[in-house]
Amino acid sequence: MPRMLDVSEDVRAEIGDEEADRLLAGENAPGNYDCTSCRTPGDSDQERTSTVLFVGEETAVLAFAHASCIPSQVVQVAEEQLKGAVRSITGEAAAPVAHQQQAVHPGHGGPAAPQEQAVLGVTSGLVLIGEELHPALVVEPTAPIARPGSLGEGGDDFLPLLIEQGFLPVSTVDQLPPALHGWSVLLAMGQLHAVLQPGTGGSGQVAWWQAHQPLQVTDGWRTAANRSHKVLVFAAPVGSIGQQPREDLLRDALDKAAANGRLVAAAMPLAGT
Repeated sequence: MPRMLDVSEDVRAEIGDEEADRLLAGENAPGNYDCTSCRTPGDSDQERTSTVLFVGEETAVLAFAHASCIPSQVVQVAEEQLKGAVRSITGEAAAPVAHQQQAVHPGHGGPAAPQEQAVLGVTSGLVLIGEELHPALVVEPTAPIARPGSLGEGGDDFLPLLIEQGFLPVSTVDQLPPALHGWSVLLAMGQLHAVLQPGTGGSGQVAWWQAHQPLQVTDGWRTAANRSHKVLVFAAPVGSIGQQPREDLLRDALDKAAANGRLVAAAMPLAGT
């Protein structure tokens, strides 16, 4: 029986007609696999299966997913992130924690401190709005953020910089923030890799924040993200949120930051898986 495999034109263009035809003929198809999106088992003999090609600068990895989770597509991933994902799959790397800090490079469009790279902490969690749990990322720097090119003497420009890029101030976490055009959250191989923003001059997306190793998210977070196909991104100045050990404490900190006028937010679609 031929496998129920989907190979998009973009994937075919990357891997070549010969390899694509071998996949469709079942020669190199996976049979049983773990879905790269929801991480649950799949069977390409019994259910529609998408081929997902993760492409770095020098490395490419072909993965498989339930067609009901994501369509067949090519996902551009930073080379180091792709190698990290491969190491995690082969068991050579320990699972990362649920909170990471990563420097933001001025050339990537993020805010920068005058004498040292700004460091952003990113925490994942579920936020209840109405009667539905939404996947969220909370971004907080470890120090005040200066406007690029300034001497850092004008206070903290983190929120003004984000508002200029389309984030909106929120006075309550009980309402969904609007979508931010051109931005997205990259979840590749079931792990968080980056927050992407529009590049300059129509050059596509670039990383605004990028994990130095893939960030593990909970099964509940990933399930909610795959269901809604979007992620809520909240940002607050240094000292507003902190590293909260539980989601209820994280929500309390978000509510307090919003009430004090120290929170901005945006909704972003998922990029990749």
